[in-house]
Amino acid sequence: MFLLTRFKLNEWSRVALLLILLAAAYVRFDFLVSVDHHNSHDTVHYDIMVRQLLETGVYGYKSEEPNARVSPGYPLFMAAVYKLVDYKQRDPMAAIRYIQLVFSLITIWLSYRIAKRLGGEWAGLLAAAGMAVYPPFIWTTGAVLTETIAAMLLTTYLYWQLVAFERANRMAALRAGIALGLTALVRPEFLAMAPAAYLLYLHWRRKGGQSLKLLLCTALGMTVVLSPWLIRNIVTLNKPIVTATQVNPFAAGTYPNKNYDDGLVDRVGKTQMEVARERLRVGFTEHTWTFVKWYTVGKLDYIYGKMFTGSGHKPFYPVIPFRAALHLLLVYTGLIAALVILINWRQPAMLIVVLLIAISAARLAFVPEYRYNFTAMPQIIILDSLLAARLLAWLSEWLDKRFRLRSKLSMARRNRHA
Repeated sequence: MFLLTRFKLNEWSRVALLLILLAAAYVRFDFLVSVDHHNSHDTVHYDIMVRQLLETGVYGYKSEEPNARVSPGYPLFMAAVYKLVDYKQRDPMAAIRYIQLVFSLITIWLSYRIAKRLGGEWAGLLAAAGMAVYPPFIWTTGAVLTETIAAMLLTTYLYWQLVAFERANRMAALRAGIALGLTALVRPEFLAMAPAAYLLYLHWRRKGGQSLKLLLCTALGMTVVLSPWLIRNIVTLNKPIVTATQVNPFAAGTYPNKNYDDGLVDRVGKTQMEVARERLRVGFTEHTWTFVKWYTVGKLDYIYGKMFTGSGHKPFYPVIPFRAALHLLLVYTGLIAALVILINWRQPAMLIVVLLIAISAARLAFVPEYRYNFTAMPQIIILDSLLAARLLAWLSEWLDKRFRLRSKLSMARRNRHA
């Protein structure tokens, strides 16, 4: 094609990717060293929890007694860094932020690999470039929260799941299970992805035996990762807890438009779960439209309507202009890309669409926050890059045809004048 032959993509793509990664590393490093970082409510309690774990051996979130209120992935990562830097002598937060910078770069590289696999070299480079400058991917390197590591692990899972499906590769399926298990130890809601992925694969390939073998490999990988935490909870808490017990996000999600003083039910003397169940019963029977709207478009608007800004920093690091417009452009273009893929759904890129639908549906059960769109944005940007690469290919073919047509007309004129 005309454009692609003029620019030898295969020769320069590695250089282009390296430049993108270097630019991404620079802007993240500049951000980390040029601002003062705020520690959020969650960060403060993670710090207390990790220090307690290292000094007393008690794993308890907001408690001096053992519990499983939060899954252990991120606290154990923090604990490892605390030990590595000697937290009693040095501030471990800075080290965590620099490691998260590396996690962010790995996520960019994985997204490049996924987009390239699905849409070619242009798609990969466009995905990497988009992720390099998307502001939340920079801001969250400074936030001592789960987002950066969760995005890396989730993208790792997506890559290996794609390989497993394309090649019917059991080892890739096992690696996907390990990655998803690690992701669930950081953010439990992602467990919903495995059944959604294999339902798609079964419907796609219609090979029950092959699907079952791959599913068992993925389940084995997840089991290997999750079983130590499950055993700990059985031994220490006498409960078979797979991920976490925190009820608050589910209960808080039952308040339409986050109006926590709506007085829908009496909360006196009841547990959070009892109040949540009663609110759902009363809400869907007596205020049906309000609750149906809240549990569909209402929460989706909260989740995807704005970009996540991290845990806060001063002075504000702008990254690029028109940030809010860019976020909405990415989201709505991603929706268009998903619809295009749905038209011809028997293709590997459909896995991204299904997983986005699955995780968005799972999050409708909980209180909506803008931070919840963070781990979905790599997938959305990959979809955007696939659509952009397709449009670029169409434009290249159109220009190529016009170039050849003009060449033929010029040759015909020269022949007439000869």
